[in-house]
Amino acid sequence: MPQATTAHLTTAPNIDAPDDFYEALIEAHQGLSTDESHAFNARLALVLANHIGSLPVLREAFAAATRS
Repeated sequence: MPQATTAHLTTAPNIDAPDDFYEALIEAHQGLSTDESHAFNARLALVLANHIGSLPVLREAFAAATRS
């Protein structure tokens, strides 16, 4: 059962090696068709949403992505 949290979305840079992250993300898409890439992104979003586990934080992320 998920635990209640009062956490908020981290919007400040928080990835130790952003260039390495971006390279890994691009590599994960190598060889995928456009449809496969979209499906991968959808699955990745669900995996990360499950990891976050907090609907209020996810709603903050939705709002941040809308503003970007």
